[in-house]
Amino acid sequence: MSGGPGSRRAVNLTDGALLKPLLVLSVPIVLTNMLQVAYNLADTFWVGRLGQEAVSAISFSWAIVFLVITLAAGFTVAGTVLVAQNKGAGNHDRINAVAGQTIAFVIGLSVVFSILGYALAPGLLRLIGATPGTVVFELSVTYTRTMFLGIPFVFGFFIFQSLLQGWGDTRTPLYLMLLGVVLNVVIDPFLILGFQDNLLFDVAGLSALQADLYASTGFDGFGVQGAAIATIASRGVGAVIAFGLLLSGRVGIHLAPRDFLPTRETVEKIFRIGAPASVEMSTQSLGVTVITALVALAGAESVAAYGIGTRVTSLVVLPALGLARGTETVVGQNLGAKQPERAKRAVLASAGIVAAVLVGVSAVIYLNATAIVGVFITGTDAAAVVAIGAEYLRIVGATYVFLGVFYVIQGAYRGSGSTRLAMLFGILGLILLRIPPAYALLTWFDLGATGIWYGIAAANVLIVVLSGAYFLRGTWTDGVVDRDRPGPETITGDD
Repeated sequence: MSGGPGSRRAVNLTDGALLKPLLVLSVPIVLTNMLQVAYNLADTFWVGRLGQEAVSAISFSWAIVFLVITLAAGFTVAGTVLVAQNKGAGNHDRINAVAGQTIAFVIGLSVVFSILGYALAPGLLRLIGATPGTVVFELSVTYTRTMFLGIPFVFGFFIFQSLLQGWGDTRTPLYLMLLGVVLNVVIDPFLILGFQDNLLFDVAGLSALQADLYASTGFDGFGVQGAAIATIASRGVGAVIAFGLLLSGRVGIHLAPRDFLPTRETVEKIFRIGAPASVEMSTQSLGVTVITALVALAGAESVAAYGIGTRVTSLVVLPALGLARGTETVVGQNLGAKQPERAKRAVLASAGIVAAVLVGVSAVIYLNATAIVGVFITGTDAAAVVAIGAEYLRIVGATYVFLGVFYVIQGAYRGSGSTRLAMLFGILGLILLRIPPAYALLTWFDLGATGIWYGIAAANVLIVVLSGAYFLRGTWTDGVVDRDRPGPETITGDD
């Protein structure tokens, strides 16, 4: 295997101290996730200049696009697991093959999703409540179809990120994400609004250039579709650079054309690991959708408050999600190296870091809940929404530490190859332990939205108790690479 310049960015995870390499691996993942949020904020900001109908259009579209992305992103977990475990086991001759075949599988899947999504977009939008014949519906169809055409580019970056993560290099994907965000921020206003007056700041030189361009071209942008084109273009640039790096060997993994040829054994392994991970990731989206429907029974103010609360929650748990992805790699490499005790110590270290951070964050949120919710809403109905939202943050926010530790444990299971186990605990924690109690407290005990908040909080605590008990049992470490058998790697897990 080639060990080009980029391979030096890989973190040594199987020898020496654990805490520092774990943080070095995880912090870039957290930053990459934050940049992903910046991607979405940039699109929302510039589309917002077009009016409420445009914002509603991309809201409907993203409900569909995000679900498809989570379904396919689960298969990228297979790339992380297979690369990490083979690297830890010293099977360097297998890494290129599993990486290439994972890319071929995921890109092939993305093409299928692209075709189906383009064809089914109008029906899917009607299914989630968009009204045919309206401006919002037409804009949603255009945006959704454009996004589906570019889905292979989006998946291309995701699989690159996962493969490099399994190798132990999370900085290179961070740099590519940063490039994509900068490019997206630069081209967004022009593709959405054209060469009209759309600059944030009145910079004389830029304003004059913009005026000249508009006078000579008359280009007034693609509207909502421009946001999709900007996303695809920036992702496409990143994907092309990513594959160039993989083919050159400058990032440690060095692909050749033969590595993309699928073999039945490896494809079955990718599917066996990836399919449960896809279900697990989609479960979170489904859980939020069902809880939103329950909250709607408590009134419009409660829905607005829940929307704000989930937005805050998604920001707060970013460090936990980053450490969970880092934990996947540490566990995978150490189980491949036949060091299960070191893998367990890494999980405990990650859980300790997450717990320490989120205890402090929860305290700050509890003391400032009203002010935090107030940042997101103004208007005549703001007082009611702020009161309900603050109650959400005080009740659910008190359990952020449990939710964060759960994400880390999930990362351990995925890193071991036990993605079915991670899926089962995901369904249990985000669906079964949340929705029935929340419904009962809302309706049977007539507690309104407060009952739903307590149902969510209770589920966050219970799932850590259950998943943690299984973690301590220790059998999840059985899903490792069999180094004694010749030929392709063998995952023997999901106990």
